[in-house]
Amino acid sequence: MAVLPIRITGDPVLHSPAAPVTAFDDDFQQLVADMFETVALAPGVGLAAPQVGVGKRVFVYAWTDEDGTAWRGVAANPTLWISPAVPESQQELDEDDESEGCLSIPGERFPLRRAASAILRAQDEHGTEFELEAHGWLARIFQHEYDHLDGVLYADRLTHPHAKQVAKAIRKRSWGGPGQQWLPGRDHPEG
Repeated sequence: MAVLPIRITGDPVLHSPAAPVTAFDDDFQQLVADMFETVALAPGVGLAAPQVGVGKRVFVYAWTDEDGTAWRGVAANPTLWISPAVPESQQELDEDDESEGCLSIPGERFPLRRAASAILRAQDEHGTEFELEAHGWLARIFQHEYDHLDGVLYADRLTHPHAKQVAKAIRKRSWGGPGQQWLPGRDHPEG
């Protein structure tokens, strides 16, 4: 296994829709193993292939909930159904419960309204189809990673004033262009 460099916002692969996974071969198995190694070292709870420079529709997730249940898996060629989210105009964002970060915008966290539940249909690392119903933080992880496969970063979904704050943070760090990346375990991208 190898730790992969994580692309920072502005890299074209992060802002383009990813292509379907067509081969569940040894190269794909290695990519999945490397993605798990990378997300663990980052540390993070999910990682999409575009974040490591691979424009394929696959993400991994690894998170332990408050009850101690470990959620770990691979979602290739996913589809995602989400419950309606409460509009921000009807309920204020909760800075603690709704704040989210991204390994491609390291060191920043902002509140973002997401759906409370989701149904994920995908293929695992061997191509076997599965369906998983998620609630709460796991549903948020799925929505965040699924967005990456469509070329959308969470910062793209932020509303004022948070959209303005993240744009300022990106400018301050001179991010926003191609080729910028960081390596978990070696680099400190937020500083």
